[in-house]
Amino acid sequence: MKNQTKYKVAIAGATGLVGTEIIGILGSRRFPVDKLKLLASEDSAGEIHEFRGEALHVSLLEEDAFIGVDIAFFATNSELSRKYVPCARSEGAVVIDNSAAYRMDMDVPLVVPEVNGFKLVDHDGMIANPNCSTVQLVMVLKPLLKHVRIKRVVVSTYQAVSGWGKRAMDELIEQVRDLLTFKEIKVNVFSKQIAFNCIPQIDVFTSNGNTGEEEKIINETRKILDMKDFRITATAVRVPVFNGHSQAVTIEFDSELSVEKARDILTQSTGIVLLDDPANSEFPVAVQVTGHDEVYAGRIRKDHSVEYGLNLWTVSDNLRKGAALNAVQIAEELIKLPNLGRRKK
Repeated sequence: MKNQTKYKVAIAGATGLVGTEIIGILGSRRFPVDKLKLLASEDSAGEIHEFRGEALHVSLLEEDAFIGVDIAFFATNSELSRKYVPCARSEGAVVIDNSAAYRMDMDVPLVVPEVNGFKLVDHDGMIANPNCSTVQLVMVLKPLLKHVRIKRVVVSTYQAVSGWGKRAMDELIEQVRDLLTFKEIKVNVFSKQIAFNCIPQIDVFTSNGNTGEEEKIINETRKILDMKDFRITATAVRVPVFNGHSQAVTIEFDSELSVEKARDILTQSTGIVLLDDPANSEFPVAVQVTGHDEVYAGRIRKDHSVEYGLNLWTVSDNLRKGAALNAVQIAEELIKLPNLGRRKK
């Protein structure tokens, strides 16, 4: 990294799945950290985590925890973000928030650097990190949109339990173990048994019949692409996979885009890996992409039900590009800008 300035960084929710990913990614990508402050709730405060060979104690997430912090990552739920983000901003920190609390705030940029990184210029100390499924989707849509106008998108997501958190991963493990040993299945995290099952509900149901997750995908995609009337519909399904979200995407265009051209576009797009050789069963799957930074795409084929349409399949590590990596990439772009891109008063 060319920037030689080092920054005081805080991670709120540092002991969760996304928080620990942020710690590791900051280290592996050599982000210029002067001092790293790890913050969590009372349950996790006092834990020790390693960063670049140094043992760091986790401090309590509280109102005065952000004094002297330049960049604050929030890997918390929306309730905690709403409570503590204002504290961080009042201390002068630029906040990158992974929760849904501020994503649809018109004054807060919702950013995927490869897609709309220009939105990082002239902000008010606050950047929202999109929903993991939204990130994965717009990474594929944006490069195609540069070539052909899109009329409509239908996306079905197959989302891993890690998207809910560690408790969900533990529940899947416990249910599989109990099923194989003929014990009673206990359901606590999800509305139904998740082991060997698919649940077409992520988040609560809304008044229009969609779930909260489906609404996030629809509304966030429109905001990121800056297309408020973009025609998109989504069905979000939780599947018994530990990590890695998959998506079946149907795109209707207003003119011809061949399979070969679509493959060429995606091959040349930053952050996308094309794995598309169906004759040899080459296509991305969740276990294959876990731990990788890119969005993988495959099974690109013509949609014969419309005049101009394509179907494709994408898979991404939801804890990395879907959350932690995207947040760190936002920070990497911010430090290239004067005053971290903050709006001049």
